[in-house]
Order: sequence, then C-alpha cells, then structure tokens
Amino acid sequence: MRWRREIHLNPPTRPWVRTLAWIGAVGGLVLIALLFPRVLAFAELAARELRVFWWLILLLALGVWLAFFAGRRRS
Repeated sequence: MRWRREIHLNPPTRPWVRTLAWIGAVGGLVLIALLFPRVLAFAELAARELRVFWWLILLLALGVWLAFFAGRRRS
C-alpha cells in the first residue's frame, strides 16, 4: 500500500480566524484609502460609473462563466 501526501488548499478554519481575516482586509482597504486619497476618488468614480455601465459587468460575468463552467462535462 502506498502512502499519499494530500494537499489541502482550503483547510477548515475556526470562525474567529475567518472573522479576523475579514477585519484585516477591510482595515487594509481603509488604510490604503486614507494614505492615498486618489484611490478613494477612483473608487468613488468607479462606483458612479457602475450605474451607467452595468451591462459591461454583466458581459464580463457571462464571459467568466463561459470560460470556466460552460466547457465542463456534467457527471
């Protein structure tokens, strides 16, 4: 019998670790926005443009879906 070493890409984590990661990610974004005001202005402009170019996001999502899921065989 051969022993195989299994690699777990997403090991089970405790809930507090996931919460801490979310807090760190949001805190990092806030810190970047405070350190670089132009990033905040760009994010605000991008949020305004999303109202106008919603169809572009829809096309992008369709392209991602077609690239990753449409070519798979169903088992």
